Amino acid sequence: MTLKSEALAVMTRAYAPYSRFQVGAAIRGASGAVYRGCNVENVAYPEGTCAEAGAIAAMVAAGETRLTEVYVTASGPAPVPPCGGCRQKLAEFGAGDVVVTMGCAGDAELRMTLSELLPGAFTAQHMGD
Repeated sequence: MTLKSEALAVMTRAYAPYSRFQVGAAIRGASGAVYRGCNVENVAYPEGTCAEAGAIAAMVAAGETRLTEVYVTASGPAPVPPCGGCRQKLAEFGAGDVVVTMGCAGDAELRMTLSELLPGAFTAQHMGD
């Protein structure tokens, strides 16, 4: 299966009773394995989980810490970019040249690298050592 088909499949499992905005993410780890995540809302909005964060958590739980490709899709009419927090999370585990493909309910897609999505990313190098 492609990352797109994996993201679309997991998007249907999103728990989004408040916004009704379903998001699915699929990431490929350095091993080639694919990890999926969907958004999980909570009535206390800040307590929800983004699809990208769920996919990253699945990857880390499986013992991987490097991602090589990302596909994010949502139920909206235009390709959906990761939120700012998820851009930082993706940058934690992927190099700047990792391609992030963003999809939507239609056929439109947008491709950007992590560096394009998060210029000037905060990294461990900023903490010294």
